[in-house]
Amino acid sequence: MTTAIGTRGQDSQPRKFGVVSRFAPSPTGPLHLGHAYSALLAHDFARARGGTFLLRIEDIDPGRSRPEHVDAIIADIRWLGMRWDRDPVLQSQRLQLYAHALERLKALGLVYPCFCTRSAIAAEIAASAAAPHPGTGEQLYPGTCRALDEDERRDRIAAERHAWRLDVAKATRMAGPLIWRDHGTSVPARPEQLGDVVLARKDAPTSYHLAVTVDDADQGVTDVVRGRDLFESTHVHRLLQALLDLPTPEYHHHALLTDSDGVRLAKRSGAPSLASLRDKGVDPSELAANLRAGKLPAEFRIEHF
Repeated sequence: MTTAIGTRGQDSQPRKFGVVSRFAPSPTGPLHLGHAYSALLAHDFARARGGTFLLRIEDIDPGRSRPEHVDAIIADIRWLGMRWDRDPVLQSQRLQLYAHALERLKALGLVYPCFCTRSAIAAEIAASAAAPHPGTGEQLYPGTCRALDEDERRDRIAAERHAWRLDVAKATRMAGPLIWRDHGTSVPARPEQLGDVVLARKDAPTSYHLAVTVDDADQGVTDVVRGRDLFESTHVHRLLQALLDLPTPEYHHHALLTDSDGVRLAKRSGAPSLASLRDKGVDPSELAANLRAGKLPAEFRIEHF
């Protein structure tokens, strides 16, 4: 397996049989203008190339995902005039795929159980006075459970709730140097910027990083069009692709929509929903055309990078 991983390294390219793009929202709240912008870019990317556009619902957070939000997502995308080419996929119905991928990583000795609570992690980081990582601006998991011996791990797994973390340093050594491409430009993979990320959580059998990597490969996605806020995550996704011997899509991270103060539109910050715009009688064709042209109401702007 190690040899196979190594041979994919620097030269891994997507296996293209026609362009396939996707829009993959989480049903944790209503879609807003930022979602609409990203969906249109992904949709138009495929349409301009005679390709396939997919809708995937990333409902792996059982505490926040709601069926009514799934219905609303579908209604919003249709309202904007977009159509998808295959039946929408729900991640909650694909848990066996993620479990299989996690078992492969366990067999390679690349993941370890983590018994830390969020408060314990925060306390340890605070006590260490560690500086934020320059790649993400975030504090990295300090590796508390990485050094536990096998006997302690086995005993605690049987008795305690736990997550599974990727040993990024070990995985990176196994995979060797990697690159991925963003807007056609080669980017050296630096997964260490995110530290030992969680691949399966205490309250969910998978994580965003693992599920999105497995799904893009399984669905034949050749081109990932998504927001710049997910650029750093791609370093980890590239590593997982190498470890699991999966193809690497082309990536196209786009600028984000912000309010007039430069704050990124988000559900938690009360960004206006597409449903509210629809209720106000906004013309969806005009809205879509304006988003495509970068024409926004005065209170919003596109934050280029």
